[in-house]
Amino acid sequence: MLKLGVLDQSPVGPDGNAAAALARTVELARLADRLGYTRFWVSEHHNTRSLAGASPEVLLSAVGAHTKRIRIGSGGVLLPHYSPYKVAENFRVLEGLYPGRIDLGIGRAPGGMPLVSRALRSGLPPGSDERLPESLLELAAYLEMGKPLAPDHPLYGLEATPRVDTAPDVWLLGSSGHSAALAARLGAGFSFAHFINGGGGHDAVRYYRRHFRPGPFGTRPRLSVCVYVLCADTDALAEREARTNDLRLLLNEKGEFRRPYPTPEEAAVYPYTEGDRARMAENRKRMIVGGPDRVRRALLAFADSYGVDEVLVACSMSDGRLRLRSYEWLAALFR
Repeated sequence: MLKLGVLDQSPVGPDGNAAAALARTVELARLADRLGYTRFWVSEHHNTRSLAGASPEVLLSAVGAHTKRIRIGSGGVLLPHYSPYKVAENFRVLEGLYPGRIDLGIGRAPGGMPLVSRALRSGLPPGSDERLPESLLELAAYLEMGKPLAPDHPLYGLEATPRVDTAPDVWLLGSSGHSAALAARLGAGFSFAHFINGGGGHDAVRYYRRHFRPGPFGTRPRLSVCVYVLCADTDALAEREARTNDLRLLLNEKGEFRRPYPTPEEAAVYPYTEGDRARMAENRKRMIVGGPDRVRRALLAFADSYGVDEVLVACSMSDGRLRLRSYEWLAALFR
């Protein structure tokens, strides 16, 4: 049976209440734990009013406190912005709190506009994401997964604390082949972000399978794919909600990050151009939309096309109650 995980982006509803969005993330985590989802990941986004998840490490502390079984993790920490040492310590703390349940998902995207990168990288040179392979090896050393830092390294002898008995499971997340190649070389899991890029994922996954070698982050390949799924009681209701996500993605592409999540009414009257409609049609490749029967068939075909047995689903909807209902439907379909 197909396994399902959750990627939650903490969407802020049309009311603009970010505190309520974070509370809904915790509520959804409790539900996912109860319904048997495999894992629950939270995302990192900055300088946007439509998504509240700016600090996955902090949010995971709350998620872990309200769940018992489900694996919890970052989808993902944007390592190029941060010190590998600090990331290692954050996730050692999480492992100490919730041993054996932590996934450290790592991304290389900026997570916002250039001003975000400038603010987060205070003191770091532009283009420091080119050091990602070196940063990953440094992270592995601090997590005691790889070789210790060499004696000639300026931080030789440094330990990441607290000292705990378990370590997080490390995944690289990506929407292209770059992260797939890194994951294969370093023994990390790889999760393709189909919800970001509706094309190219099959090639990235094939590359990872063919080139995987045991490394500091693991000895066996681990694969998943993440996709937007909007499941409702009927095809028509799902389509109504999908149009709000159509508009949200379109506005993001236009650089309008600071607008709240659109309502179905706003989506219905927005003055779309022909170019807008073409972009929306392209973005639909990133979504599975429909009532239960249609979604079940589509998800099975989607997983089969990638050859994976686990799919992470992101149910992005303007109505929080319908979003929970979507996850309930999915759990029932693949129980």
